[in-house]
Amino acid sequence: MTRTKNSERSGKAKGPTNRRGLVESEIYEHATRLFAEKGFASTTLQDIADALGVTRPAVYYYFKTKEAILARLVGEITQTSAADVHEIADRSDLAPAERLRRMTRLNVSRIVAQAARFRLLVKSESELPEEISHAHREARREVLSAFVRVVQDGIRSADFRPIDARTGALGVIGLCNWVAWWYHEGDDTEAVADTLAEMAVASLRRADERLPRERGTDGAIALLREDIDHLEQLLADQRKEG
Repeated sequence: MTRTKNSERSGKAKGPTNRRGLVESEIYEHATRLFAEKGFASTTLQDIADALGVTRPAVYYYFKTKEAILARLVGEITQTSAADVHEIADRSDLAPAERLRRMTRLNVSRIVAQAARFRLLVKSESELPEEISHAHREARREVLSAFVRVVQDGIRSADFRPIDARTGALGVIGLCNWVAWWYHEGDDTEAVADTLAEMAVASLRRADERLPRERGTDGAIALLREDIDHLEQLLADQRKEG
């Protein structure tokens, strides 16, 4: 699969080339490690300075507060993901299944690339300052809304089964997020991302041959019920648009 857009690449950004960027990245690396080890609330700027072997004012020059470091973490993990999945969700030239595949692959690749930081953010959610917590929640809602929209498009086009779109979207997002806990260094990142992306699409796609889950009239009625649900959803959408 050819990926030409930056958002559909693995999510690994090129490293900074200027001195300030290099120093900020080093501070960020040590700070996020300390947050993971000690917890955000128990980590101070002095702890970060000690880990770097510099003075506290030296750290302060780049990051005025530890909250500023945490804000960068939220920006990298959730806010960037929200913008990028919406970019793919807006691709009207792609079928819903392909959009879902690319969005899932992007999310998995990005989480794998920074699994430790992703786990840190999840563990620190209750400790986030209100302003940062609000930004984090908003970004998560944006990610969910993008996935819901694509699932709804797939239901309307009959590519996906007539299910609750929000439930389907949450299931796919959960599939992506869980990789942060079981992925191991050395695993084939591309293969993991491709496999989970295919699993996400397969979990929602209508079967080519619709075999009833039960024999006899009960199975036939179940299939008919699916078609009626699909028809009702299409009619409801038409009424909203009208």
